[in-house]
Amino acid sequence: MSERTPRSLRTVLLWGFLIAAILAVLVTAVMTPVWREAKPPEPPPELGQAPDFRLLNRDGRQVDSAELLGSPWVADFIFTRCALSCPRMTERMMALEKLAPRGLRRVSFSVDPEYDSPQVLQLYADSWGITDPDWLFLTGDKESVRRLVTEGFKLGLDDEPPPGAASPDEPILHSTRFVLVDGTGVVRGYYDAFRPEELNRLARDFRAVAAESSKVGFRLDSERQGHNHQ
Repeated sequence: MSERTPRSLRTVLLWGFLIAAILAVLVTAVMTPVWREAKPPEPPPELGQAPDFRLLNRDGRQVDSAELLGSPWVADFIFTRCALSCPRMTERMMALEKLAPRGLRRVSFSVDPEYDSPQVLQLYADSWGITDPDWLFLTGDKESVRRLVTEGFKLGLDDEPPPGAASPDEPILHSTRFVLVDGTGVVRGYYDAFRPEELNRLARDFRAVAAESSKVGFRLDSERQGHNHQ
């Protein structure tokens, strides 16, 4: 009897360890995706300063690039007479609402500013049911816009392509990339608007940059409060 008791105890302990090990493996397998999701994504690299600008919004209001400081934003480059890539780009910009967290700001620059007046851009936004006032549709001087796109954002633009180079449905050749700009005005990424995996990468980078911007905003607020108390 005395010999069986220690053997039974060892058996119970052995089974206890086995069950605990199995539970640990199961918990790890179930919780790993949650832990990975909770972990903030790695921030994307800094790719250079975004260009300064002063343009007209679809509501007729003048918008200065300094107004966008403090929060990240996503830019695209479209025009309302474009019947091919631009509607698809606008559709995907709308879809970013489901991928990115709250606070998403979008800026659509017209690459056909001579035609796309603020009123035309407003009609375009209305046709898509866009009511978000933080989604800017900007237009301005043709040469200023050309420099903004090609020299500032380092993207392609040809508003007078040679005969046969462009389609009648898209007479201006322009980039179909989205651009992510952080809260300090630095470009953090370029993304192919027509590849789903690129949009997922944009959403991931946006979350990382938004987390950075919130820290920067908190530090700036603290510095202002400290300065006010002096």
